[in-house]
Amino acid sequence: MMTRKYALVAVGELLADLIGTEFTQNLADTEIFKRFQGGSPANLAANMARLGNSTALVACVGNDNVGTYLVEKVAETGVDTTYIGRDTHAPTSIVLVSRTKGTPDFIAYRTADRMIQAAYIPDDLLQNASFFHTTCFALSQEPAQSVVVAAAARAQAAGCIVSLDANYAPSIWPDRAQAQQTIQDYCQNGAFVKLSEDDAERIFGQTLSNDAIIAKFHQMGAQLVCLTLGGKGSIVSSDYGKNYVEIAGKPIEVKDATGAGDSYWSGFLTAWLDSKSPAECAQAGANIAALKISTVGPLPAKVDRAILYS
Repeated sequence: MMTRKYALVAVGELLADLIGTEFTQNLADTEIFKRFQGGSPANLAANMARLGNSTALVACVGNDNVGTYLVEKVAETGVDTTYIGRDTHAPTSIVLVSRTKGTPDFIAYRTADRMIQAAYIPDDLLQNASFFHTTCFALSQEPAQSVVVAAAARAQAAGCIVSLDANYAPSIWPDRAQAQQTIQDYCQNGAFVKLSEDDAERIFGQTLSNDAIIAKFHQMGAQLVCLTLGGKGSIVSSDYGKNYVEIAGKPIEVKDATGAGDSYWSGFLTAWLDSKSPAECAQAGANIAALKISTVGPLPAKVDRAILYS
């Protein structure tokens, strides 16, 4: 694969996560919150930077001090923040999250994160990137939705591999039919798609077999589908379904599962750029996800790339 300046350009939400400090039932009884830099695209770019890749983030924050804090936090991880825009009217987006034993209760206040403009994603950036990545959160609202879908087509034309974390949530994107259509519009650019069984159930509104989930994404135009199965491992169907491999999971003590998906995909994409096979990419993803799950808080500032292949 030819070497480009950026291994990854991630596009989408950069926001402040305000997470409850004590375990509660839900947000009704959460009183004290702690602020963190959040947003899956930012976290993926940071994780790939930790592995020694050059990455950039395209996002939008408000022209306010929370936005300043977020840009500084992303820059600390080694990600290029040149392409983060500031909206003069919309404040920085925030998400309130409860600290719970089960599925967290959350409320997203969507403001500047969805105000990504086409000008933030110049053609020369795409020509200098190996992967162009986004999430369903980023695709869920206009104007970012149309901008990112159009940029994916430009990215494919510029020789980028288009990537999607299909982390669909009905609470963020209530119109499921419109979500399916937008995901298809994005995937038709030969996308690499990562999703979990839970993501698939939310996207299609029903439980489908693993083979049916993978077939649906190939029909949408995805060239590679990586279906993660939690502790059971993963399935990678590549080359539009011609190559199919199942990777067994390993038991791991879970200390902090937050961000495991972003860790997994950082390992997978890094291994792909290192010319590894789909099975080796999936194992690389599993190896760094295992490190993340057994670490409380974010990954260390630098992660030895050798961990992917051990």
